[in-house]
Amino acid sequence: MNKDIKLVLDYIDNNQDRFLEELKDFLRFPSVSTKTSHKQDIKNCADWICEQFKSMGIENVWQNEEYGNPLVLVDYKVSEDKPTLLIYGHYDVQPEDPINLWKTPPFEPDIRDGKIYARGAADDKGQVFIHIKAVESYLKAHGSLPINIKFIIEGEEESGSEAIDKYVKTHQDVLKCDAVLISDTGWFAPNYPTLSYGLRGIAVFEMTLTGPNRDLHSGMYGGAVANPLIELSKIISNLFDADGKITVPGLYDNVLPITEVEKAEFAKLPFDRKEYMEDLEIKGEGGESEYSIVEKVWMRPSLDINGLFGGYIEEGHKSIIPSIATAKISIRLVPNQTFEEINQKFKAYIESVVPASMKLSMNVHHGANPVVVDINNDYIKKAQAALTKAFNTSVGFTREGGSIPIVELFSNELHCPVVLMGFGLDSDNIHSPNENFVLSNFFGGIKAVSHYFEELAY
Repeated sequence: MNKDIKLVLDYIDNNQDRFLEELKDFLRFPSVSTKTSHKQDIKNCADWICEQFKSMGIENVWQNEEYGNPLVLVDYKVSEDKPTLLIYGHYDVQPEDPINLWKTPPFEPDIRDGKIYARGAADDKGQVFIHIKAVESYLKAHGSLPINIKFIIEGEEESGSEAIDKYVKTHQDVLKCDAVLISDTGWFAPNYPTLSYGLRGIAVFEMTLTGPNRDLHSGMYGGAVANPLIELSKIISNLFDADGKITVPGLYDNVLPITEVEKAEFAKLPFDRKEYMEDLEIKGEGGESEYSIVEKVWMRPSLDINGLFGGYIEEGHKSIIPSIATAKISIRLVPNQTFEEINQKFKAYIESVVPASMKLSMNVHHGANPVVVDINNDYIKKAQAALTKAFNTSVGFTREGGSIPIVELFSNELHCPVVLMGFGLDSDNIHSPNENFVLSNFFGGIKAVSHYFEELAY
């Protein structure tokens, strides 16, 4: 083993307890970007991150609040002759609801069974902190880094990323780099490190049907006035056919077929359908019946109702015809589909099926195009080597069903490779109660990123 990296790895091993306590401090900030009531928590969290870098002796650390929640930016330059790696992450988190399903308070980190439980543990504070501690470990072991490092850490990933979108498009000079490293993805299975090379895109909608101008007594008006909840339910029930295909006209027009080579590679992965079902406590699959679970999640579009509400939902009963009914809907996109295309097709379809008795209001929220990364470049190959050294096992390549809009933004604006080297697992419960992060992946991740710095330097 290279003696330089050994000093770094020894530092990581000797400081695990402190790293863990600092991670707990990071997780205690309720930095929920979707709620304006947490604006100060967002700011406090950004300040805390800046102090982490400054405590290492890095001076060029600042925040940009020009476009929204603070962007934390770092620039550490070693030499013009060394490559520059831009590291991205986000410090904002999803809302903690439903709070009653958490075993311990979501913003009071708890260690159980080799995992740390808290909102943001895996998405994305734990993974961001891997990079921060890798930088510290290298600096403390050697007094310098082997490559040039930049960070951009945002506070709006869970609420649309408007600030970073505007910043990247107007500050390419500040962010100029040779590659971007992102850890906001996961492994295919425990003890099987993987690099992601494909992500689905997303289109997010909110649609509201309005019937009568006020809630009505169901005895006095029932049977004569159309019920928005019923009409909305009819529309939703017709979004899929008997085989699980989405019925929106033209939605599949540009979807690429899954090749036989891809099918063969997916079949080699350590995926256990029975375990998958048992973990979720379900007895059957959803979606298109002709595809495997992996194919559905990685290579096929999907449509989900994320929320459905209207009328009286408190305790007891209230006999009304509600005035309005609302559905929150997301569509996951695959290569060759675009957010703009699906946005237009979905809106046109919904408008065509809304009955005359209803008024339609439709809002289009954030969207992102799907991304496929070319794995045949040195930055990804060296990431594979770094993971192999850190975890002492073979490393695979996978796609993911989720979306990271920033990947497309970096690719288009910075014109460089994007490396998706995540450390999460499907069992991390991101966006759900009891979110967690496996500590062996956390500490192993710090070592893997340290190895990556070393790999890129030579």
